[in-house]
Amino acid sequence: MRSRRLSLMVVASFCAIPLAHANVDLIAISTISGAYEDLSSKTAGALENGVAGNRFGGIGSGLAWAGGTTFLALPDRGPNASTYDAAVDNTTSYIPRFQTIRLSLAPNPEFDASLIGSTPFVLTPTLRDTTLLSSWTPLVYGTGAGLGVGSGVPALNAVAHVNFFSGRSDNFDPSKLSTNPNNARLDPEGIRLANDGASVFISDEYGPYLYQFDRTTGLRIRAFKLPDELAVKNLSPVGDTEIAGNTIGRVANKGMEGLAITPDGRTLVGVMQAPLEQDTNKVIRIVTVDIRTGATSQYAYQLTTGSGVSEILAINDHEFLLDERDGKGLGDSSVAKVKQLFKVDLTGAQNIAGKSGDLSALAVPKVLFLDLVPKLVAAGLSGDKIPAKIEGIAFGQDITVGGVKRHTLFVANDNDFTPNVGGVANPNQYFVFAFDDSDLPGFQQQSVRDLKFLECGIDF
Repeated sequence: MRSRRLSLMVVASFCAIPLAHANVDLIAISTISGAYEDLSSKTAGALENGVAGNRFGGIGSGLAWAGGTTFLALPDRGPNASTYDAAVDNTTSYIPRFQTIRLSLAPNPEFDASLIGSTPFVLTPTLRDTTLLSSWTPLVYGTGAGLGVGSGVPALNAVAHVNFFSGRSDNFDPSKLSTNPNNARLDPEGIRLANDGASVFISDEYGPYLYQFDRTTGLRIRAFKLPDELAVKNLSPVGDTEIAGNTIGRVANKGMEGLAITPDGRTLVGVMQAPLEQDTNKVIRIVTVDIRTGATSQYAYQLTTGSGVSEILAINDHEFLLDERDGKGLGDSSVAKVKQLFKVDLTGAQNIAGKSGDLSALAVPKVLFLDLVPKLVAAGLSGDKIPAKIEGIAFGQDITVGGVKRHTLFVANDNDFTPNVGGVANPNQYFVFAFDDSDLPGFQQQSVRDLKFLECGIDF
């Protein structure tokens, strides 16, 4: 759906942190209904909870630029917001995937700076492809025994003759750590493209896992070994039970929520959503991974205003943007308060691997870059219409405004596959911001190869 002029709404009052960079401008807004289906016709049948297996939703869980106007949009483990069975946390046999989307910006001929909600650019999203995630090697699926549910093996396995990953929470080997790469369960949350354009890196919450997939086929080609201190030992298909049964490792459903890749394509940088079980004082971990060697390091990040971090994005090889937020807003039937992007610098930071407890004294320095709620309120969105789950951020194509080149920052939400909440539309949304070199000194766009191999799609 094309961006449209937003009407003036009554807005709530917020006590906001002053903006670090007032010249970061909102230039476009676009929404896509959560009622669409994606391009994976083979998964179109109903899931266990009755939702279509190719529901086009949750596409802002992760967002990656793929060159030009092409982006990769990542949904998570599926539509488990719809009730199915509490024994498996309402998860289904939904097959994790990523969507290839074209996000085209064009000057808005109807732009009127005097009107609240009028934006200088129009953003048009076009779905180009849907890629399912799978493995050549066997994966561990739950049998459903003792849970009152059927097998966790996706029916498509027998047709495609590969082993698809699945959102089912019981698809694991209970005798091994949660980071066991043979587990079939996958809850994708972060995605980045390799510089050669041929593969993608995806991080997850269940393990946490960090995998590399072939961009065209969706087959896993590499599993990175993450530190054992991020894993839990006692696994359960019920998240609350898993939390209660462990004192070390990631909290259930709050694993490696965000993923960055440095512009040179050499280092992956993941971020945990919440403190590990063994950490205190609202400190979460940033984890760097050398793509060539697999070597890892860990750094402390201190939460301030938000309850967790949903994404990380590389500015250069040592500075990053982190998306710190609460869970309030559209989708939660409440009013948004905290959706902030902070800039951090890992230069000189101490590796906290092997440490635990209160690590706040070792936290990396941070500064507020962009306070999203005031920006969106000023654009005419009331607080209850700002998405609760702002989770995807990516730098995009440069634009020219008044003869001056500006950089772009795309921000997306996870609508949890629920097109409506309490009778209120809950779409997938994109917000595009423009900024200058002076706003992010040292900014380097990732050098990626745009394969441009997709010429058909669905124009929303």
